[in-house]
Amino acid sequence: MSPWWATGPGSWLETFINPQSGNISDALKSLTLNNGKGCAAVATCTQTVGVDSSIAGQYFGGAAYLGVSSPTIGTFTVGRNTTNLADGIGKYDPLAASNAFSLIGFSGTAAGGGDTEDRRLDQSVKYYGKYDWLHVGALYQFGSSSGSVNTGYQLQIGGEFAGFSVDAYYFKKYDAVSASSMSAVQVGQLNGVCPAPLVCYNGYSIANTVNATVSDNETYAIMGFYDFGSSMPLKLFGGYEHIAFNNPSNPLVGGTPIIGGYVLSPFLSNTAYNNQKTLEVFWAGLKYSPMKNVDVMAAYYGYNQNSFATGANAGCSDTRASQCSGTENVLSLVVDYRFTKRFDWYAGSMYSGVRDGLANGYLFHTNIATTTGLRFRF
Repeated sequence: MSPWWATGPGSWLETFINPQSGNISDALKSLTLNNGKGCAAVATCTQTVGVDSSIAGQYFGGAAYLGVSSPTIGTFTVGRNTTNLADGIGKYDPLAASNAFSLIGFSGTAAGGGDTEDRRLDQSVKYYGKYDWLHVGALYQFGSSSGSVNTGYQLQIGGEFAGFSVDAYYFKKYDAVSASSMSAVQVGQLNGVCPAPLVCYNGYSIANTVNATVSDNETYAIMGFYDFGSSMPLKLFGGYEHIAFNNPSNPLVGGTPIIGGYVLSPFLSNTAYNNQKTLEVFWAGLKYSPMKNVDVMAAYYGYNQNSFATGANAGCSDTRASQCSGTENVLSLVVDYRFTKRFDWYAGSMYSGVRDGLANGYLFHTNIATTTGLRFRF
């Protein structure tokens, strides 16, 4: 018998490329391109789409790790790891974390335990093991040399029995960063000297500086599926996640470096959650295969946010502020036809609607997006 360290994943380096430009994918660049731009109305909006992500122009923005594995001990990886919680989202989402049709796929809020930048964690050690019907996992992210600054950890336990698979997760992340663009007023307040047309702050250009909300996040989640097996080509999925956001116990300062070589602006907030914010995420769906090469998938996703506003807005439940209580509901229907093992055609539609606090800042509160495409997997 081979020793337990003789098998394993070895190393893994994963890069994402933007097929339109050929550049390495960089979500945070989309935020810096919107620095100083406004979008109060459709007619005067100068912003383009800007999103936060764990993929921020790194050469290896996906997973990047070294590891060892054994069928008896489990798998250990060290480096930049996709978290156990994110693995669970991919496994238990009826649409497999689709970027086009799944709320918990295109948004990293659920997979990142509140902030999409934490879907993948640098400087981390990850473990996953499967013992007969039982599976367990853990992850630890090393942060600052002192205290809990920027550290994080996850625990996972679950099992499989008679077609059922279920997992429970716990995730604690200190100094979680939710990045955003700077407003025109904030850009105007930056001081410094650098080549026109750039504006600098302590030597940092607006080309690599982002605004941010910093928090300590705590997440509980449970998710699972039931596979009817040979009796019926049907799988049922469901999940629930509770995320609590609190002010950071170790506040960050302007100029702090984050992922992808970006830095935080002097206008970052360490006090956004004087009242704790809680976000509930839930979903249910199915995958039905009427033919061997055809899958039909349907899913419902929901967000439910409490009111964590203070002062005059305390207890609010309308659109006046993003801190008001609010909801988001998403319905998706997708058909996938496989020509071969690696080549398939898909088509689907997704309805999304936001209300009250979660609708704050949106020009439109409902949307229907229909997508179709051909896909070849190498």
